[in-house]
Amino acid sequence: MSRALLKHCWVAYATPERQYVLAVELPGGACIGDALAAARRAAPTAPIPWEDAPVGIFGELRNRADLPEDGDRIELYRPLSQDPRERRRGHAAKALGRPRDERAAAAQPARAAPD
Repeated sequence: MSRALLKHCWVAYATPERQYVLAVELPGGACIGDALAAARRAAPTAPIPWEDAPVGIFGELRNRADLPEDGDRIELYRPLSQDPRERRRGHAAKALGRPRDERAAAAQPARAAPD
């Protein structure tokens, strides 16, 4: 295969304990699914959810049929253990020394009494 017809991509997946980054060389018309298959062949025992994890390129969700560009980082995403917004609210409430639901009530605008 001619070097001009190849593209080089990275496939990345991270757990709290470890990051996996695999370089793959693909034909010019290869899709994200093809890149994942090539990475899986390179790391068959890695605990990566190849089949069902959402995928993206540089943080933007994509379909497995989408075509990556040469040099793209294809990412497999794992579910979040907690909603980041809720986590920040919990940290802020803790720093203020009051329960989270009390903080939420304080953030609500005061309503005028009806005349």
